[in-house]
Amino acid sequence: MVDVIEPAAEVYWDAVGEIIDSAGVREIRPAGPEEWEAVRRAAVVLAESGNLMMIPGRALDRGDWMSFSAAMRETALDAAAAAAARDPEATFLAGDALYYSCSDCHVRYAPGTLRPSAEDDPG
Repeated sequence: MVDVIEPAAEVYWDAVGEIIDSAGVREIRPAGPEEWEAVRRAAVVLAESGNLMMIPGRALDRGDWMSFSAAMRETALDAAAAAAARDPEATFLAGDALYYSCSDCHVRYAPGTLRPSAEDDPG
């Protein structure tokens, strides 16, 4: 996951958003067709990774693992479609769904890999 899934996910999740600071609001968007295509390709890598996680010998079980892997594939395909449409809002929302499909699996199979959220920070 570290070599394939994480880099692709970061490309996707970093593609759209907003930064709000003392200078105002800055929108983050792919700059042109090539950058949108890179975002779409990252989502395709994630979809295919969901398929790879279901291959016998790689799948950890035939139950929840398969369901989580299929959910990742489907949300990644939706993410690819949003990027192909060059729709920033749909890309952002698809990234949110993709994040939760990953996190749901991590809760069950790799809880030590979850990053704490701001709400979890006691400081």
